[in-house]
Amino acid sequence: MKQKLIVGNWKMNGSLAANAALLQAIKQGLPADNKAGVAVAAPAAYLAQVQAELAGSAIGVGAQDVSQHEQGAFTGEVSAAMLKEFGVRYALVGHSERRQYHGETDAVVAAKAQAALSKGITPIVCVGETLAEREAGQTEAVVKRQLAAVIHQVGHCVSELVVAYEPVWAIGTGKTATPEQAQSVHAVLRAQLAAASAQADRVPLLYGGSMNAANAAQLLAQVDIDGGLIGGAALKAPDFLTIVAAAQ
Repeated sequence: MKQKLIVGNWKMNGSLAANAALLQAIKQGLPADNKAGVAVAAPAAYLAQVQAELAGSAIGVGAQDVSQHEQGAFTGEVSAAMLKEFGVRYALVGHSERRQYHGETDAVVAAKAQAALSKGITPIVCVGETLAEREAGQTEAVVKRQLAAVIHQVGHCVSELVVAYEPVWAIGTGKTATPEQAQSVHAVLRAQLAAASAQADRVPLLYGGSMNAANAAQLLAQVDIDGGLIGGAALKAPDFLTIVAAAQ
């Protein structure tokens, strides 16, 4: 049975004191026989703190973004090589908020995924449709287009990806895809990955649309849902730990 993966995305939240308390509570609350992979994606400003707080633990350090560029005159950007120096294991690429507010295209997302892989960082490739796209029956076409751009860019490294399906209409809205809705999209993504790589079964498929302590068990019970990309619930240790417990 494939190990489940639970990744907390803090978004633009946190402070030195709050981060320390949250990470301490998560470390103390993880069961000794925890079988799930666990990681937290923190704002870049806090990566040094998170690296230090998590030293010696099994919890992975994640970044919320990575530059497609290696170095140079790109003010405000953070390269994969820089992230690697802070022990970053995962980097989110193509989160819907980056696509929506920063105009990231499928091509940019694919380039970021390749940049992360080039430095040994696992990209968590986010795909998902808006409410208008879902209502127009375009869900499958949208997520396949978004993932296809990354598959084309990374070539034989497809099996080194993590893919997160995050329906845009279910992020931060309190709405959640039903387990059946989420599973149907995950099955589409699984088939697309299988067509691209003989090792596609190695790719964890995470659900990232308002997974919380109440619905995690139902979502994680679906055959093609291998974990979760957790937003608001990742900022509350009891809720995050409940989700991790559901992933055992």
